[in-house]
Amino acid sequence: MPVVETGRVVIVGAGLGALYAALNLAPRAVLLISPEPLGQGASSAWAQGGIAAAMAATDSPEAHAADTVRAGAGTVDAAVATSVTAEARAHILDLTAIGTPFDRDAQGGYVLSREAAHGLARVVRVRGDQAGREIMAALIAEVARTPSVQVLEGVMAVGLKVQGECVTGVAVAAADGASDPVLLQGAAVLLAGGGSGGLYALTTNPPRIRGQVIGMAARAGAVIADAEFVQFHPTAIDIGEDPAPLATEALRGEGAALINRDGRRFMLALHPDAELAPRDIVARAIFAETQAGRRPMLDTRAALGAAIVDRFPAVVEACHRGGIDPVTKAIPVAAAAHYHMGGIAVSKEGRSSLAGLWACGEASATGLHGANRLASNGLLEALVYGRRAARDIARGLNDAPQPKVVLALPQGGQQPAVDLIAELRRVMTDHVGVVRDAHGLKTALRRIAALEAQALGDANFLNMTATATLIAAAALLRQESRGAHCRRDFPAAKPELAQRSRLTLAEALALRQTVTETQE
Repeated sequence: MPVVETGRVVIVGAGLGALYAALNLAPRAVLLISPEPLGQGASSAWAQGGIAAAMAATDSPEAHAADTVRAGAGTVDAAVATSVTAEARAHILDLTAIGTPFDRDAQGGYVLSREAAHGLARVVRVRGDQAGREIMAALIAEVARTPSVQVLEGVMAVGLKVQGECVTGVAVAAADGASDPVLLQGAAVLLAGGGSGGLYALTTNPPRIRGQVIGMAARAGAVIADAEFVQFHPTAIDIGEDPAPLATEALRGEGAALINRDGRRFMLALHPDAELAPRDIVARAIFAETQAGRRPMLDTRAALGAAIVDRFPAVVEACHRGGIDPVTKAIPVAAAAHYHMGGIAVSKEGRSSLAGLWACGEASATGLHGANRLASNGLLEALVYGRRAARDIARGLNDAPQPKVVLALPQGGQQPAVDLIAELRRVMTDHVGVVRDAHGLKTALRRIAALEAQALGDANFLNMTATATLIAAAALLRQESRGAHCRRDFPAAKPELAQRSRLTLAEALALRQTVTETQE
């Protein structure tokens, strides 16, 4: 494999955590690896709700932390929740300073939305449902003004180089699969390449993000934490699109109701907070209505009426693509894989278990989210740990300018394993989805192993199957229901299991081998 050496920090990913880390590393030189043009294909740009932060005089970081711990169903690291929520306000002010047009009231205060499991309104938003897009636009503009940041577009990371227990480089190839890999050896490696929702057939995540970054780290030997906890968003708009467009939780915060085809509000009997119950509870309720053939829908007509057109334009646009006018009709919804609480286990500085490797954003597992992420804490975590990782990396660097990297990708490569990916996604939705059991999880592990055997060494696909294996194995090992992890064969939570999980790929593969050899 050809080797390119650089004194730059190599950041894998181009979402909010990656861009924010790059800016916080300035003037130290950074090389940003992005499969698509900046702003396209990043989960951050698709985020609708906004960023949770205690901005109101009646709110506090302590109240925000308490809601985070409560929503996390017993496995949140309380110290992490306290420290992250304490930093939230400063990051909102920083984003405002670089031009993010957060919604403001007549007095200049931030307009705040209430989302599920929050005790009060604390989600800072932009034009109703445009937060991710507008925040990313502001960060991209700032990156363009920052000479220390070089962006390589159309390039995808496919593996890590490890010497001893230290990561020394990243193997990259053309994002379309039309090249053999090149090894980039940089000053440090930060993984900020998104989560795993795209491993599922029904997801709200961008098409390219299918758990590869987590799998890449796992294949290098990094410890993975909380892999079993995948959050399913209750209100993906069910119009047959892949990925499914999102009906932001802010709609329910504004009073939208969940009804079924009979017009009955089914959440009223299931939780005191009804539509604003924690996401896992609402997602399972949506799933149950779907399984029963009662067609769940989100009804915004009484709460918003025609105001939805101006206040939530992305939702309206998606509805119109599906032939639905949300002003006059309820919006069909389904529970879709949305956010992976698990990922690369990191310290409070964003360090992984491997020297030379940091992670932030959805690819990481910090302990903030526990078994069930509190709404709009995802972007906040990416900001906090993007900055922390940048500052930790910077301690070992000087700020000497570095020449730009010239990358010549050799011809060759492998085309994406389209059929194998489609089958992997079906396996995950069918057997590792909203409701799980031992039989389904073992079936998933066997089928993942069979698909992997057909991959012919395709590194990108093997990164996906590594993450899928970790999710299914961790879910099989957790013999209880907790937060987003629901086992029909173990429906109750067990107090003695109220702790985070940690797993290496070697351990997950050993379990998979045992399951494969023991046919039911």
